[in-house]
Amino acid sequence: MSSAQTDKYAFAAQEDRSAHRMRLSIPATLRPAGGKKIQTVVRNLSLSGFSATAISRVLPGTVCWLTLPGQEAIQAKVVWWEQGLIGCAFDDLLGPLQYEAILLRWQGDGVYRG
Repeated sequence: MSSAQTDKYAFAAQEDRSAHRMRLSIPATLRPAGGKKIQTVVRNLSLSGFSATAISRVLPGTVCWLTLPGQEAIQAKVVWWEQGLIGCAFDDLLGPLQYEAILLRWQGDGVYRG
């Protein structure tokens, strides 16, 4: 990612933090770099990132991949871990259509609508 792209992403991510984060309950897998896939549940989602359950500590800065049902793995970086929850920022913002498709499929009730 170029410096200009990084700056643009950082600005968008900060702007998105004040935007509505959709509360969800999506069973997924999370694979930290150099580690094994772990089962998780995504608790909230935005265009720039997500929070999910993570019983094992994952250090901030760790690259990871989130895989939602019916989706390809999405690369992210761990921002924080606290008491069994993890917060990650996507390397690339989700596209609005991809984001809306995820929301439509899950509608906040944990039932997949494929």
